[in-house]
Amino acid sequence: MITSLRRKRREQLSQRFVALSTIVPGLKKTDKTSVLGDAIKYLKYLQERVKILEEQATKKTMESVVLVKKSQASMEDDDYPEEKSPSSDEQPLPEIEARICNTQILIRVHCENQKGLLANLIDKVEKLNLTIVNTNVASFGSLALDITIITEMEKEFNLTVNEVVKRLRATLQDTL
Repeated sequence: MITSLRRKRREQLSQRFVALSTIVPGLKKTDKTSVLGDAIKYLKYLQERVKILEEQATKKTMESVVLVKKSQASMEDDDYPEEKSPSSDEQPLPEIEARICNTQILIRVHCENQKGLLANLIDKVEKLNLTIVNTNVASFGSLALDITIITEMEKEFNLTVNEVVKRLRATLQDTL
């Protein structure tokens, strides 16, 4: 009875060593001592990696850019226009806001209601290697749109939030 329990325990232990050896990457030797040693090294590596990722996550703050565009004529001289009240000869143009948090970007656009504007904007967002997760469009008065787009960065995405806003601004300029 005792010997069969010992045999069963040894078999379970051997099975668990085999299971452990399949989990540890780059394992060269399969003897029990090597499996345990490499498993310990791998767990320490994973612990360090978790620590680094947690530190990065706590340091990562939400980055955002808000761009309020001025008239076409005054824009040519200024890459980063400041918010101004439109004078009688200036028409207000789209406001663009982009916020980045981890792998998502929130894009808000307040603009004149123009035919084809939303389709062009969505097309441009997708060409920036962003996957659209959610889109909300609301009329603001009879002539304006308030567009909110939530996106997820694809692997190929490599722009800053400033670059996203600049490219969307160019798309809106072409539409308007």
